Amino acid sequence: MTTAILSALPEEQSSLVDHLLHPQRVMHAGRAFWLGDLQGRPVVLALSGIGKVAAATTATALIERFGVARIVFTGVAGGVGDGVNVGDVVVAQDYLQHDMDASPLFPRWEVPGYARSRLVCDAALSAMLLEAANDCVSSARGQFGLEYVPQSTPKDALHRAHHGLVASGDRFVSAADEAHRLRTTLHDAGHNVLAVEMEGAAVAQVCHDYGIPFAAVRTISDRADDTAHVDFPHFVTTVASRYAEHMVLAFLQKL
Repeated sequence: MTTAILSALPEEQSSLVDHLLHPQRVMHAGRAFWLGDLQGRPVVLALSGIGKVAAATTATALIERFGVARIVFTGVAGGVGDGVNVGDVVVAQDYLQHDMDASPLFPRWEVPGYARSRLVCDAALSAMLLEAANDCVSSARGQFGLEYVPQSTPKDALHRAHHGLVASGDRFVSAADEAHRLRTTLHDAGHNVLAVEMEGAAVAQVCHDYGIPFAAVRTISDRADDTAHVDFPHFVTTVASRYAEHMVLAFLQKL
């Protein structure tokens, strides 16, 4: 059974492509898909594109065109939960679209036609990803270039793997007041969000529709605050690709 590894960033995918055995590049729907073997497992590598529509298109292509049996998403996110710091990793337990609002026809955040606001990730895949994430953050100390942390990160903070709710929306959250408002509003409604990004909830919805197991892991690149536009590109080039490589290869060994 083929596993799709969906990456948010070219930096994350390039190192995985380098590991592919028998690589084959296929163009479809204006996107490049890499087929081959990783850790003895058949895989398809693809970039999601930025935003929910692009990610949903890519996920649909992976299922319809390439017949993948599962989709695993690796990317970066802004940390908004308490204690979720730069250099941490969040494995999604479930997803919510923080910009979904069809009220008053439906309650705020509820996805019309689904009678729910949160879509759960596959428990078995998520458990394997969480184990790989814990291994990654343990190995990262002194190995993955984590000498880079922004001044806002506590100096005695140990990098951790978290498991919980991730929110997606078509907006790069990069202001402290906006991040605080988003977290507080969701928390008051019973949604204790850990991280925010722009694609995962759309992929979760596509996988729900097709009955395809889905799991996602996000490395925290910034705190979704006023320094996010500075922290994000630096973190991506120094840390994110090595995190993704480590976690994906470890995850595939567990399948």
